[in-house]
Amino acid sequence: MKRTLIGALALLAIVISPVAAAAQDAAPFVTKHTRMDRTRLNVGAYILQGNARSEAHVKDIADCGIDFMMYMNNDTATLNLFQKYNVGALLVGVVPLWWGGFGDNAGTLETQHPISEYEAGAAAFTDHPAVWGIAIVDEPSCLDFPYLGKLTTRMEELFPNQFTHINLHPIYAPGPRTGNDPTKGALGTDSYQDYIDRYCKYVPTDFISYDFYYQNEGVQKDYANMRIVSEACRRTGRSMWVTVQVNSAKLEEWISENQLRFQAFSAMAFGAENITWACYCFGWWYNQVLWGDGSKTQQYDKLKKVNAEIHTLGDRYMKYHNDSTYCIGFTDLAATMIEGSGMENTASYNDGIFSEIDAGGCPLLVGRMSARDGRRGRALFICPAGDPYDIGDLTFTLRFKSRRRVRITGGDGPIAVKRQCGGRYSLQIKSNQGLLIETK
Repeated sequence: MKRTLIGALALLAIVISPVAAAAQDAAPFVTKHTRMDRTRLNVGAYILQGNARSEAHVKDIADCGIDFMMYMNNDTATLNLFQKYNVGALLVGVVPLWWGGFGDNAGTLETQHPISEYEAGAAAFTDHPAVWGIAIVDEPSCLDFPYLGKLTTRMEELFPNQFTHINLHPIYAPGPRTGNDPTKGALGTDSYQDYIDRYCKYVPTDFISYDFYYQNEGVQKDYANMRIVSEACRRTGRSMWVTVQVNSAKLEEWISENQLRFQAFSAMAFGAENITWACYCFGWWYNQVLWGDGSKTQQYDKLKKVNAEIHTLGDRYMKYHNDSTYCIGFTDLAATMIEGSGMENTASYNDGIFSEIDAGGCPLLVGRMSARDGRRGRALFICPAGDPYDIGDLTFTLRFKSRRRVRITGGDGPIAVKRQCGGRYSLQIKSNQGLLIETK
């Protein structure tokens, strides 16, 4: 469904993380973000159809906590409204938009779309202050990465006010991996790890963007995907951008508010700095945020609430970068959630500052974080991950020790907790919520 939309849009023409210096095998960054404020956690959404571009609709987008809209065309009237309400746009149709497909056209991007076509698009482009970026590729094969690296460098020269957006395949992309010719598959290689490593080697963006729809593929693959991308981001100093789902692949199901939380806050536990929702208007699948007539579905209020929580947490979360992610309490039945993901259960957590983390049987995703300014600040980002499909509204008691006094922030703001004897803390938490614990 997604590639059908991308093809139609193309026809209609309608911050370097201080975690580490770029690895020696990684392309030096050329990406710039002159209009997207990378000091904050940005929330985006895919697809704004023509019947949802009135001023009232654009105000609703801003009120919903959406910072930018993906796959817009260069529609001046709508962009003027975006500027008024501080919403950014990532455009398609300015230059060719390439979808990598399932391997049939792998390695042919340069032949089909030489750099001269992008230069022509730039020459005809009329800039607008609301345009943050230009989308050029979705889900490419790794066989196109060497040319894509050259193209990205040229795009950054051609569009001095915009960054170049590339979105990668998820780990479940179809096609041969082992036993057959992997170049015939969507990835173009025999493992997702190699796919991401090659991207880092050849393509000089300072972020890795990919989409993952866990309703279809399950949490095991989700954790595997987040693990591989987050490790690559830490290793090469990139930022992790994740597209998740607010709509549903199943007509009879609606993604719940807690399922939205699980997707956003589990990604933040792995260090995500940009979260994009698919889809706001109809793009692919069902039960999006707006009906076909432009009116709101039940998803609008759910998304507005969760986006507000993301931004509340994000204001402080972005003062830190992710060092590593741990699975704590993934035992018994919960162990199946991380089976085959490459993540292992941590039986006893102690990083020298925080220790004895436990939630009474609730498995926890715990992102360990360090201050971006290089000072002594440390933090944990916690997502109680025992109920990813929102089967029950569960409450747990989170307990931990800290050598320092802490500040705790939840989706609704600061949480007051008294320090007990021996540096112990305890508080009530709910499944799928996000929680940031900082040292003072």
